[in-house]
Amino acid sequence: MGICYRASHPPLQADAQMPKPEPMLSVFDKGAYAPCPAPFNMAHHVLSAGTQTPDKTALSVIRPNESQDWTYGQITRAILGTATGLKSVGLQAGDILLMRLDNTVDFPIAYLGAIAAGIVPVPTSSQLTEQEVTGIIDQLSPKAILRADGVACPTGRIPIYDRDTYESWHSLSASEFEMGDPDRLAYIIYTSGTSGTPRAVGHAHRAIWARGMMMQGWYGLTDQDRLLHAGAFNWTYTLGTGLMDPWTKGATALIPAAGTDPAQLGLLLAKHHASIFAAAPGVYRQLLKFPLPPMPDLRHGLAAGEKLSETLRARWHQATDTEIFEAYGMSECSTFISNAPTRRSAPGTLGYPQVGRHMAIIDAAGQPVPRGQEGTIAIHKDDPGLMLGYIGAPEATRAKFNGDWFLTGDQGAMDDDDQITYLGRSDDMMNAGGYRVSPAEVEAALSSLPGIHEIAVTDVAIKEDVRIVAGFYTSDHDLDESTLKALALERLARYKAPKAFLRVAALPRNPNGKVLRKMLKDIPIS
Repeated sequence: MGICYRASHPPLQADAQMPKPEPMLSVFDKGAYAPCPAPFNMAHHVLSAGTQTPDKTALSVIRPNESQDWTYGQITRAILGTATGLKSVGLQAGDILLMRLDNTVDFPIAYLGAIAAGIVPVPTSSQLTEQEVTGIIDQLSPKAILRADGVACPTGRIPIYDRDTYESWHSLSASEFEMGDPDRLAYIIYTSGTSGTPRAVGHAHRAIWARGMMMQGWYGLTDQDRLLHAGAFNWTYTLGTGLMDPWTKGATALIPAAGTDPAQLGLLLAKHHASIFAAAPGVYRQLLKFPLPPMPDLRHGLAAGEKLSETLRARWHQATDTEIFEAYGMSECSTFISNAPTRRSAPGTLGYPQVGRHMAIIDAAGQPVPRGQEGTIAIHKDDPGLMLGYIGAPEATRAKFNGDWFLTGDQGAMDDDDQITYLGRSDDMMNAGGYRVSPAEVEAALSSLPGIHEIAVTDVAIKEDVRIVAGFYTSDHDLDESTLKALALERLARYKAPKAFLRVAALPRNPNGKVLRKMLKDIPIS
């Protein structure tokens, strides 16, 4: 016979309501990531794996009929010799070094050589004009400049070292690594700010440690991989994904030589047995214009720099029977959301936050929104990959934070499975071939062009998956477009300059007088 227990609480009344469960919030904080060891040096971390295989090819600069190969032993000696050379001309740990180099292997050697010595390199695009470089010099006051022939740079103010000099450093005796606090400044990169002023983004040595979360969270990278990156040496996407990450893993980096025709990329992928291909979506678009050879070694592609369309993803899969895995990030934190071979996301989504990240979708008050609701994509202030701040711009740095969260400026939503859907930008930032460009910066540079009363710029679609920067201006009469383009190139890097100009009767504005750039996107460009 069973024992009967009396309930310790009164029975529910018929009209009593059960409490509603709390909504699940848009926060991701799964998988602890080990703290960066100390003392630490970013270049030491990148080159450590290669010390185990000094005769293995670290880098191949490839052409259809030849390649220039660097073993891990050779590239390490050149980097540490460069560190010695920089010290020999008087640079010390903490000094700033401006890099005005072209698309050659000298770029990563100088970059890592400076970091090995504790010197702070500032890699810049060779497309920048002398006027733009002058602004960087005025802001950062570098102690020295490395300059390749033909790359724009003001002279006479700061010591400049040419190709013969910095290449001669490759054979010098190896410097010791400058070890220290992983939170100290390691390098500075420039990004366009929404204010119209390019921002100097300062990153710590620990930034490379944080990239370990990408290895499986995006790449699926192993030491046996041969990763071909289609970008130039002097692009930060190439420096990170194309060079430093494969070297950190002990893999082989493949970089097409300067001037490689996109039509040859398929041949290079096949001939050099690339197992992973990395590029901006625009490069995939160009590559698919040509017949592709069989690529039996290719496992998958990687895309970042701009939003990858589902149409382009499907076309690549049809042509190669491989997937493209997309990643989302920015100059201030690299990538932290991605689609990966080990965890494929649903079509139309950016992917999942990488394991070890702490991120959220937040509202204007800095609070996480319920799952499925739109908000601002944000990453926690303690993420090891997050910038130290904008150099010389503390107010701009503070403006990017809301409480504990760094604001990306992009809108998104998180579903119950942690996947993130991209819903556009909360400002008017443009994407020009994988570079984030501020319309305010371009407008400021072009507002004084002869004959123009007002100008606004935005990126516009000219055909499926193809966007260009276009300038819309008011004037007394139509101005010669070729003249406007030429004048723009005198003031702006080529990737920032409008590819089209169109005269309009008036710029669209809201009741407060603010230009509505989004309305310009619907104006047809002939």
